[in-house]
Formats: sequence, C-alpha cells, structure tokens
Amino acid sequence: MASDGPKLFDPNTDDPFDLARLRVSQDFLEITPTKKLITTVPIRRPGPQDFVRVHPSVEYRALYALLELKEDREIYPVDLRAVPELAGECFVATLFTAITRSGVLFLWPVRIPSSDGRINEWHASMAVAAEHAMTKWVRVKANMSLRAYEVFVAQSPQSIPDPEWPDLTYAEICRIAFKDRHPVTRLDHPAAKRVRGG
Repeated sequence: MASDGPKLFDPNTDDPFDLARLRVSQDFLEITPTKKLITTVPIRRPGPQDFVRVHPSVEYRALYALLELKEDREIYPVDLRAVPELAGECFVATLFTAITRSGVLFLWPVRIPSSDGRINEWHASMAVAAEHAMTKWVRVKANMSLRAYEVFVAQSPQSIPDPEWPDLTYAEICRIAFKDRHPVTRLDHPAAKRVRGG
C-alpha cells in the first residue's frame, strides 16, 4: 500500500522546520505596535483631486529662495547671501507644511509677489488656497480661462477628520524633503553649474 508521505503541518512534531509552527497568524500585523516613519517628503503643489490641509502654526512654514531644475523636476534651496549671482535664477516662496486626506505629507511652495509689485493671479490664488487650507479641507484646480486657481472646500467637512500631523519639527521635515539636494551655497554646486552653463 502506498504511503501518504510525511505530514508537513504536524503541530506536535519536534521538527524545527515544521511549517505549522513557523506560520505567522493573520492578525500579527494588527497587534504588533508600529510607527510610520516619514522618509520622503515631496515638494510640490497639491494634485487637482487632492483634498489638503496646511499646518496652521507659523512654526511650520518659512520663506526660501528656491532654484528649480525643471527637466529633472528638482528644487534646491539657495543661500542668496552666499551666491547673490543666482538671484535671477531663483523664485522666492513660502514652503507650507501640508498633508493630503490620505496622509501624504508634503511641502507646498507658494510664490510671493514679485519685487516690482505686479500681481500674478496664479500665485495670489494659490496663497488664498493655502490660507483656507489652514482651517478647512480644500482642493485646488487650475482654471485656464480664469488664469488662476480655483479653490473648492469640502462640502461635508464634519465627515473628514482633522489631519494627524507627524511628530516632526519643520526643520526635520525640510531635511527629509531636501535630503538628496544639498542647499546651494557655492557657484560650483552642481545645480548652480547647470543653470549657469558650467
């Protein structure tokens, strides 16, 4: 008579490689305490379908000169006191700490008015959106006919809980966001050389 072969899932065996004893229960991950680590913080505008909030504290925003390499989709902070030659290549923006409804943390650059005092409706409407997002869930969408961003407020705000902000300082968030893009403090910085044709 043919043997049925060895039992692979015998809970009473002394075999150290018995699969029944090594198997992890389905609820293991649910009962194991975990903490989400923030390892990536994008620097970008909100997506047109994202409902977002902005951290209301002034400690979670700051004004920076930023150098954007559009082909690489990279943004670098610039110390204009060290490299004033790059002033014409940079834009100045407030970097707001923001978060999506799904919990994605990001830095939202909102450009300030230019030094000549001219109002750019794209930038002005984005600043209005960031202001509203400090107290409400908002969605921002470009309107090409209007030549500005439209701001949509969530119709049922009570159904969306307030965001859970990570336990990080603004400085820590910025360090994560710029982790691979060191600030431009010299003209021989790779980003500076790119825009200067070096």
